[in-house]
Amino acid sequence: MKAVSVTVIKKELQHRSTDELMQLCLRLSRFKKENKELLTYLLFESADEAGYIESVKRYVDEEFEAINTKSYFYIRKSVRKILKNIKKYVRYSQKKETEVELLLYFCQKLKGFSPSIKYSTQLQNTYNRQILLVKKIVATLHEDLQYDYSLMLEDL
Repeated sequence: MKAVSVTVIKKELQHRSTDELMQLCLRLSRFKKENKELLTYLLFESADEAGYIESVKRYVDEEFEAINTKSYFYIRKSVRKILKNIKKYVRYSQKKETEVELLLYFCQKLKGFSPSIKYSTQLQNTYNRQILLVKKIVATLHEDLQYDYSLMLEDL
């Protein structure tokens, strides 16, 4: 089965009733965890972006606490998992400020992590790539936000 384009889906959804749309959303939420997470964000958390950012930061804190520090292999694996999930949560929000905020928080946690990341080239590269990404995103934001975020970047 080949999936149709978004425009075709949009046109078809315009002809559906509210009940049918609700049933489609509920059915869609049963198939993938990510669909359910996106619906949760859109319905409950999109109105309070600051609360959403705080909940993701709590998640990051918990994950950094749970990292197995016996070897850099496990640390790298866990850091990649945390970063992948942060990117997923940013995709739900689609706001540049949220992305910058969460990536800066990730970089702060990674920089302050013990054992130090300076003994692992891969972790150092991950950190540097995220800093470069934040700088690129900050350049597209409003001037006031650019100034605030650039101060945070200098601290890192």
